[in-house]
Amino acid sequence: MTQERSTPSPPPEDRPREKLYRWGCGQLSDTELLALLLQHGNKQRSAPQLALELLSLAKHNLTELARMHPLQMSRIKGIGKARAAQIMAAFELGRRRYAGPPLQKTQVSKSSDIAKFLQVSLQDRQQEVFGVLYLNRANRINHFEIVSEGGITGTVADPRIILKKALEQNAVSIIVCHNHPSGNLQPSRADEQLTQRLKEAAQLLDIHMLDHVIVSEQGYYSFADQGLI
Repeated sequence: MTQERSTPSPPPEDRPREKLYRWGCGQLSDTELLALLLQHGNKQRSAPQLALELLSLAKHNLTELARMHPLQMSRIKGIGKARAAQIMAAFELGRRRYAGPPLQKTQVSKSSDIAKFLQVSLQDRQQEVFGVLYLNRANRINHFEIVSEGGITGTVADPRIILKKALEQNAVSIIVCHNHPSGNLQPSRADEQLTQRLKEAAQLLDIHMLDHVIVSEQGYYSFADQGLI
């Protein structure tokens, strides 16, 4: 019986981990960085070969890979659910590192501050989601939370849930937001009606609604900048 041969290992100097320690992360290709997350291959293919197949599935585009469902990744023989979860966790850490801490340390003073934060946080969402930024008296963010998720064409936000969480967070003001996966930044009639309802309900609790921001890959739309709040 012919024994199954394992994939030969590359020379030490060509292995991603050794290259990282010698030259730094910046010198590694996308394939090599993914191979490090995968850690090892299987009997048929090495970790870099599995990483290359995964990138090919995403058309060699990291943005497409970040948007891929982990179950789709796990269908590649040799990756599975555990490794797919590791890859998704790495992307999420990258988003949080880039979007979260700087804004939380900075006073929110204009709509572009919020837009930058949201575009990073929501850029890989394929469905529409509705989120709320809960701010303290100094206009610093106490908490950010996605309060509802919908389909490709819309989502529904409940003012009662939003304001209940505002009280729990001791928020003095709120900024609501949602994404438009289609890329169209123009607010719908439903967006305008919800904004007005939220503003009026928040006033009853002495909570200021500062803005409603819509984001997409093309840019952002601020209700406050347009004089609609």
